[in-house]
Amino acid sequence: MKTAEIKRRYLARFEANGHTVVPSAPLPAISDPNLLFVNAGMVQFVPYFLGQQTPPYRRAVSVQKCLRTPDIDEVGKTSRHGTFFQMNGNFSFGDYFKEGAIPFAWDLVTRSQEQGGFGLDPERIWPTVYLDDDEAFEIWRSVGVPTERIVRRGKADNYWSMGIPGPCGPSSELFYDRGPEYGREGGPAVDEDRYMEFWNLVFMQFERGPGTGKEDYPILGELPAKSIDTGMGLERMASLLQGVDNLYEIDEVRPILDKAAELTGKRYGAHSGQVASESHPDDVRLRVVADHVRTALMLIGDGVTPSNEGRGYVLRRIMRRAIRSVRLLGWQDRALPELLPVARDCMSPSYPELAADFDRISQYAYAEEDAFLSTLRAGTTILDTAIAETRTAGKQALSGEKAFQLHDTYGFPIDLTLEIAAEQGLKVDAEGFRRLMADQRSRAKADAQARKTGHTDLSAYRSVLDSGGPVQFTGYGEVSRESRVRAVLGVDGPRQAAVEGDTVELVLDATPFYAEGGGQQPDLGMITVGGGQVEVLDVQQPVPGLIVHRARVVRGEVRAGETGYAEIDTTRRRAISRSHTATHLVHQTMRNFLGESATQAGSLNAPGRLRFDFNTPTGVAPSVLRDVEQQVNEVLLADLEVHAFITSLEEARRIGAMALFGEKYGEQVRVVEVGDYARELCGGTHVARSGQLGLVKILNESSIGSGVRRVEALVGMDAFNFLAREHLLVSRLAELYRVPNDQVADRVEQTVTQLRDAEKELERLRAQLVLGGAAALAAQAKDVRGVAYVGTEAPEGAAGNDVRTLAQEIRGRIDPARPAVVAVAARAGGKASLVVAVNPAARSRGLAASDLVKAAFSGRGGGSPDLAQGGGLPAAEAPKLLLTVEKAIAEA
Repeated sequence: MKTAEIKRRYLARFEANGHTVVPSAPLPAISDPNLLFVNAGMVQFVPYFLGQQTPPYRRAVSVQKCLRTPDIDEVGKTSRHGTFFQMNGNFSFGDYFKEGAIPFAWDLVTRSQEQGGFGLDPERIWPTVYLDDDEAFEIWRSVGVPTERIVRRGKADNYWSMGIPGPCGPSSELFYDRGPEYGREGGPAVDEDRYMEFWNLVFMQFERGPGTGKEDYPILGELPAKSIDTGMGLERMASLLQGVDNLYEIDEVRPILDKAAELTGKRYGAHSGQVASESHPDDVRLRVVADHVRTALMLIGDGVTPSNEGRGYVLRRIMRRAIRSVRLLGWQDRALPELLPVARDCMSPSYPELAADFDRISQYAYAEEDAFLSTLRAGTTILDTAIAETRTAGKQALSGEKAFQLHDTYGFPIDLTLEIAAEQGLKVDAEGFRRLMADQRSRAKADAQARKTGHTDLSAYRSVLDSGGPVQFTGYGEVSRESRVRAVLGVDGPRQAAVEGDTVELVLDATPFYAEGGGQQPDLGMITVGGGQVEVLDVQQPVPGLIVHRARVVRGEVRAGETGYAEIDTTRRRAISRSHTATHLVHQTMRNFLGESATQAGSLNAPGRLRFDFNTPTGVAPSVLRDVEQQVNEVLLADLEVHAFITSLEEARRIGAMALFGEKYGEQVRVVEVGDYARELCGGTHVARSGQLGLVKILNESSIGSGVRRVEALVGMDAFNFLAREHLLVSRLAELYRVPNDQVADRVEQTVTQLRDAEKELERLRAQLVLGGAAALAAQAKDVRGVAYVGTEAPEGAAGNDVRTLAQEIRGRIDPARPAVVAVAARAGGKASLVVAVNPAARSRGLAASDLVKAAFSGRGGGSPDLAQGGGLPAAEAPKLLLTVEKAIAEA
């Protein structure tokens, strides 16, 4: 049975039993800051299990795309580890419990295939239950499982908890006996290789309270609304129903592996006579290729693009491991154009959007491979040099500083540094590398994190949310309102009051202040409470549903529980709204000119200006930018109505509303449309008509990462003021050149060309001046213990290339039979530098340019034995450098 058919049957069976089919959330659709990707089927339902949100359905079923990053390094080592996988899940939110979940599972897996089930042999299925879960034990017996095949297991195997206070409970797992050829008899407690787990039912029956650690959270009691979370591994079920041994042989993976084997001339499983070898490097690498190419397809399909941070770095690392594995297997050409279409054909029966969007997906994938092959060539050369230097120094490990430099400066991934160093018999100071990376990231994130949370513990926010529910946002229809101060939060948590000069966070029952989100900057303004007044400096939503106003008390006192009056800065709000509407128009217009692949990757909507990031593999031509700008402004002239409305996600998709990749939307969404020109899912604020924007002026377009471009633009009066300044500048230049305004650009270009020509002539004359005395200097060489030595200073300000050329020119004019050393010092920018050139005759005497430079700079500097250089000392040290070289020759 094909994997897509297993998915279809699973959804259909549970839908027939009253479950709402919920689409898979995109892989990066995570609100949990501790997760990069969805890693389990229940993740998108966590707010319902925790009671943070009311579920829109009592029963749900889904097939969730999942990715687990801890398994990246394990891929290839066994036949079962993979990064991307799919989890079939059925869920109940206070509806049915064990008495429903167990029969549902048993019925589906044992029902014949002709009747829509999976047709597994019931005599080979072994359920496990928690030690004292007599209820689950008896239900398994009631569906027909013999007592001897129901196994009681302990907390490590059959008890589920999120690792934090909240729901927990016993679980029940289903194992399938694959036969004696796979291991010992006796059930899953004896051999989990022969007895393979394929379904896990979690009974969220109890609630844990705060404690000192994961194992110490006390059980507070039973939950009144018990919930069910079950997960069936799609890949594992496929391996059972397709009669294959491991995930690399199922229909969604094996064709990719076979294509990689075809390219490289290898044969998967050729080294064991039965199933694929668990240790042969060819099989290991073929598995890496098959798994990682499929994962990359799914990630790019969900809007992730390669980068050096976060999710983008995980994608980049996965792709680079696949590409390097193919090269180690012997294929030196571009591999992804051969492999990615195979992965598409494997996955599109389940996810048809992959085929429809393949042009965009492949553009990013192929561009990343091209970039990596270039990085691999350059980085490998640099790494080889570093490895040689490490060995010469007698060390056994490459320094963390060198590994960090390779990563930070040259883009060479640390995992490849580790692999290549290991192949050369060296270790890497990975701890030192991680420390440097952590330092860099902590500096970058500190300000942003402080801005988002004000350093307040998230548990304080959750407590406020639990006690009062979500804060009502009223800013779509009003700019001021009365509201009660629900909480005053300081750095240490809730407090009763704040006085003049304090900076605190206020939570109101309802607010017109827009919290920063969706690229839109927050509203600012004032809140008056009794005799006190606070200035709102920032507005954030640290946990879903809770709007928090970061504010400074400018007068009097503010107390929790008092009623206040909140009023936003309407001038700022209108300017931001203009920018946000302009961003929608730029987004739509970019797609009009560049195609559907030009999807939004980020934005900033600030007063009078916008920044729009979008996915596209190549730069945007200036002519296209001009056309985009013109079309946007034509929409402004048309003065189209801007309309926002709430509808179902299904209806929004039907009418063509654009959604952002990687975002998870609820069943009800807000759509903002500008006439019939642009239609997009959005929670931000906007103008009433497009004409209110006035003018949009695109300033520039640039690259901000692999496959991601950025457009910056001004809106409204800021755009008018910019054009006015530009006009004054052009008029002034026209006056200076005494030409009409439209000829200024030509005259400036002529001037720049003349200046460049003059600079080249100056460089030529300077080089002549520097080299003019080479013959005389060579003739005046001093004899130092049989070595012809020339020590001289180059003319003040001489360029580095000229200094090196002078040293080589002098060396070339000395009789090659005579050992010769030439040292040329130079002064520039307040610093002294030194170039040393040594001829072959001097080399045979044991003199090396690199050693002489290091002698002059106390071990610093570098180069070859024939030519080396160093620098960085004060300019006044130049004569001393020449004397040091002479002394080193004399002592050699």
